[in-house]
Amino acid sequence: MKLKNVLIVVNDIEKSIAFYKNLFGLEVLLDNDGNVIMTEGLVLQDARIWNSFLKRDCIFRNNACELYFEESDIEEFVKKLENCGEPIEYVNKLMTHSWGQKVVRFYDPDGNLIEVGTPM
Repeated sequence: MKLKNVLIVVNDIEKSIAFYKNLFGLEVLLDNDGNVIMTEGLVLQDARIWNSFLKRDCIFRNNACELYFEESDIEEFVKKLENCGEPIEYVNKLMTHSWGQKVVRFYDPDGNLIEVGTPM
């Protein structure tokens, strides 16, 4: 068995597609009307579809998981992040851990937690 994808719930599919494309270079592989598969295994699902499957409301900004990306030129990524046009809510601005890895943490437009760090 292998993990195939990671699915996150979003309120506005088009806004989320643009966010992940502009910041991370992800491309749409398949768009199934509210279910979008992007490169790198990221799947976006419209909150209405998710809620109808679960019969419960989605709890955004639950801080229970994060998407992790690596970027060797993290300073350039932070500039891109600051100029993306979308207001960014940071958990922490660029910092360096005691083991030397640089990281920045922030939320996507729907409150999904993202960490970008330098390769280890």
